Amino acid sequence: MNIRDLKYLVAVVESEHFGQAAAECCVSQPTLSMQLKKLEDELGVQLFERTNKSVMTTPIGKILAEQAKKILGEINTLKQLATNSKDPFSGEFRLGIISTMGPYLLPNLLSQLKKHLPKLNLIVYENKTENILAELKSGLLDAVILALPVDKQGLISHELFKEEFLLALPKSHPLTKKSKITLDDIQHEELLLLEDGHCLREQIMDACHMISSEEKSGFKATSLETLRHLVASGAGVTLLPEMATRSLQKNHGNIILKNFSKPIPYRKVAMLWRQNSARAVCCDKMRELFLRTHA
Repeated sequence: MNIRDLKYLVAVVESEHFGQAAAECCVSQPTLSMQLKKLEDELGVQLFERTNKSVMTTPIGKILAEQAKKILGEINTLKQLATNSKDPFSGEFRLGIISTMGPYLLPNLLSQLKKHLPKLNLIVYENKTENILAELKSGLLDAVILALPVDKQGLISHELFKEEFLLALPKSHPLTKKSKITLDDIQHEELLLLEDGHCLREQIMDACHMISSEEKSGFKATSLETLRHLVASGAGVTLLPEMATRSLQKNHGNIILKNFSKPIPYRKVAMLWRQNSARAVCCDKMRELFLRTHA
């Protein structure tokens, strides 16, 4: 058993596909399959149920894969400690970020990193909140940027800023005639939301809970861009985070954006990393750069 075999195991469990896992690990599929078969023989357990068309992880395979993630995380920490002893602002830095923030926050951050931390190699993983949070806690990520609240046990959390929501309406909607919108104004509106698993979906539902707004059945978008197109087509209304509206003017084609009057719905954006992280110094410096870009 070696580190390479553990990486193969995790890759197959996460992708549920030998070919995709092999590509991610930069090896041929026969090589990956052969090494995992050797690992099964060494451990004396079956890790996968294989067919010509699919692969399914066995219960013990899932348990061992979770342990493998922890081991790989500790190995990464070991490497980071060695690197940090020379220069804490060099080497790889693995940042997780949720998809409803990545496209809007990363351009400014990358510019700041290039200027202030030129030796740092930023690797970005964009995923849903629960996924990047789990990978942070297991050591596979150095830090994450997401929206609160989340389970912060064992983590350091620094709020970066608060972001207001705006109401996106079809151009023909009666509410476009109002200068500002209240939450009561959308009490009987059916909202267009992201699909299950996106924290933004839960944040919007929480913001509108007190006014009994309901999700429009049959429409569950996979991205903010999809939501915008649905609104433009007249399918309904939605709430968009302010950063996702910066490229839009108040009157943009078939979409009208409206600010809320108080109480204004918002979300808290934060950066988190592990307590006693080997990358703590670098995390704190990156936090400073984030605050500088949103001052």
